[in-house]
Amino acid sequence: DKRSAEVTAAARTITIIYLTLKMGHLFSKRKSRVTEHDKALLQLKTTRDKIHQYQKRSEATVEKDRQLAKKLIRDGKKERALLLLRKKKFIEEQLKKTDGTLDNIEKMIQDIEFSQIEMQVVDSLKIGNESLKQINAMLSIEDVEHILDETQEAVEKQREIDALLSGGLLTEEDETAAEEELDAIIADAIQKRLPEAPTDVENPEVVLPDVPETLPEAEKKAQKEKVAMAAS
Repeated sequence: DKRSAEVTAAARTITIIYLTLKMGHLFSKRKSRVTEHDKALLQLKTTRDKIHQYQKRSEATVEKDRQLAKKLIRDGKKERALLLLRKKKFIEEQLKKTDGTLDNIEKMIQDIEFSQIEMQVVDSLKIGNESLKQINAMLSIEDVEHILDETQEAVEKQREIDALLSGGLLTEEDETAAEEELDAIIADAIQKRLPEAPTDVENPEVVLPDVPETLPEAEKKAQKEKVAMAAS
């Protein structure tokens, strides 16, 4: 039991130390993340919110005093109504000043937030620049030249292969001879497709219809009428 109690106490002690260190680490990380810009921004936003609350209360007071002044005037208490109206006027002037203060606070908040964005951009550029330096350090000029030379050799070899496949290495005479051979093959194919003309007939006899020796009766009669009309 004594041994078990000692083990339990030691484990509890180790756990407490671990949690303490862990919490201290978390608090230190949080503290490091909060900058002076963040503190100033938080303070400005808090002040802005308080001014908004003050304006709401003041506007409610102004409206309340206006209604009360009207009632006093109806009751014939002009002096008290005048005092309320003076008070109301003073509060309205204060509200005008708070409007100007709010404008300045809003401008400062925007300036700080924009400056934080600019700082983030600068930090990103620094990280990108360091990464670019590391990449450039990994690739030397000799390595790049070697890669370009190998690429150029591969391109030239591919061009030679393309030229062989497309017949680009033939001379002009070879090209002419190939075209003439192609024309001859085409002409021979056309000649084989044409029908053959007959060769065993030298003077074919032309058969003409027989000519009648006498005119038909109708034609004879028409001929006589033409002669009679000509004579008259």
